[in-house]
Amino acid sequence: MSHDTVVFAARNIITMNPSRPSATHVAVRDGRIVATGTAAELCVGGARLDERFADKVLLPGFVEGHSHIMEGLMWLLPYVGAFDRRSPEGRTVPGAPDIDAIVARLQQAEAAMTDPEAPLFAWGFDPLHIGSKMLTRQDLDRVSTTRSVMVIHASFHISNVNTQVLELTQLLRATDISGVVAGADGLASGELQGIAARLRAFRALGRNPQSGNLTKKDVARYAASACVQGVTTITDLHNDLTDQTLEVYRAATEDSEFGVRLVPALASVSHTPQQAIAKLAALRADGNDKLHYGIVKLVVDGSIQGFTARLRWPGYHNGAANGLWYIAPEELPRLVEAYHRAGVQLHIHTNGDEATELALDAIEAAQIAAPRPDHRHTLQHCQMADAAQFRRMKSLGVCVNLFANHLYYWGDAHYELTMGPERAARLDATGTAQRLGVPYAIHSDAPVTPLAPLFTVWCAVNRISSGGRVLGRDTEALTVEQALGAVTIGAAYTLKLDHLVGSIETGKFADFVVLEDDPLTVAPERLKDIPIWGTVVGGLVKEAPRA
Repeated sequence: MSHDTVVFAARNIITMNPSRPSATHVAVRDGRIVATGTAAELCVGGARLDERFADKVLLPGFVEGHSHIMEGLMWLLPYVGAFDRRSPEGRTVPGAPDIDAIVARLQQAEAAMTDPEAPLFAWGFDPLHIGSKMLTRQDLDRVSTTRSVMVIHASFHISNVNTQVLELTQLLRATDISGVVAGADGLASGELQGIAARLRAFRALGRNPQSGNLTKKDVARYAASACVQGVTTITDLHNDLTDQTLEVYRAATEDSEFGVRLVPALASVSHTPQQAIAKLAALRADGNDKLHYGIVKLVVDGSIQGFTARLRWPGYHNGAANGLWYIAPEELPRLVEAYHRAGVQLHIHTNGDEATELALDAIEAAQIAAPRPDHRHTLQHCQMADAAQFRRMKSLGVCVNLFANHLYYWGDAHYELTMGPERAARLDATGTAQRLGVPYAIHSDAPVTPLAPLFTVWCAVNRISSGGRVLGRDTEALTVEQALGAVTIGAAYTLKLDHLVGSIETGKFADFVVLEDDPLTVAPERLKDIPIWGTVVGGLVKEAPRA
């Protein structure tokens, strides 16, 4: 070892490298891993020993394969979700348990605003966690009748607005338009579903808080959230990638102190395939060690708990009408084939099993038309897939990134309202993916649910809802080691970055999460409570902020 090699000592190093699954020391030079082993093997030739982690446990830095830059943007707005959340500063923000609490929090935020013309946005609302009570325009009129007010649902597929917004967008009486939900009085209730109706509101308000004009501070806030939770590679899995955003990402990731690797995905809705293919070809050359382009995101349907996902027969358990197609069924095969032929990796949002079937049909047709090995097209969420669909994924070379956090946050609603007991038991079927050999990851979809890979691991291992209901634990639960693999090397594989990150082995980036306890020895029910000290990214030590 040379004099510029640092050897980190730890209580245990869980490597996710099957040829050397554990170690006590890891040698780092020039931001990469030289080797793992013992002190006797590595502390030679002038290498410098660093014992600051001697009582801690190192894992490969967590890889969040489905999250959004909105995690950095949303914390500028009032949070009105039912559950406590942890901010990028490490501060616990309490949940709002009912409509009155939500209105009170919004009234407080509105009173602090100095610009009378500025709209008030908030985020995190979910009616299923407050007794299925909807936030109506009349509730939001209690906040203001002269200022536009919009509350974005936790799913980010639905918004609620006050009467002022409905009048501004001329939607108050337009309940015949798709996505505009009628209230008891026959006028619009204030709930706007899907893309079209919500974009109309964003245009009228002059701002979309889910994207907006991104700044370097927003990206830094996102990186801070990642450090708090031990994430060293993170995605922004649906972005128009405007020139301004591209410049912000370039500037942020070229900063030597920037503490996370970023993988943006180009939103297909913002470009034709020809435009997107040309853009990605140029962007690949503009990346760096902390910025990786190459993915296109397709969104096929909505959310299950919002009743906007597309379900196969027998449909929603409570008899609700089927959900929305965000891409027309006849259009999806054309899009998939165009990107597939161009060598672009697709990440395809399919919540309902009808959407999953459509996506698999499109991928199969593209593979027949233009066979391509190792495409790694990845189905995102894919929560309702059955065993037959997983077998198709295996035969087609498709990966899947399953929304394990959903088990906790909406498991009860799926059992009682959307899927019923049998289908809810196979919700986010990680066990089926493991048995059939489908490459898989698990994710948070932050800020839809909290960015917290240890919590995601806890969900996949314990499969318990917020109401205490166990869902398919005997057949679909992962072991702790399998779940840790799904947020490290498994997620890296779905991003085509497994040659760089996801395990602690020679040649890869020196990216680690530093834990205060060992997830392989604590009780499975304690996994989510293991304290995170911070991260190491390319050898750069980053202690997590604490409020």
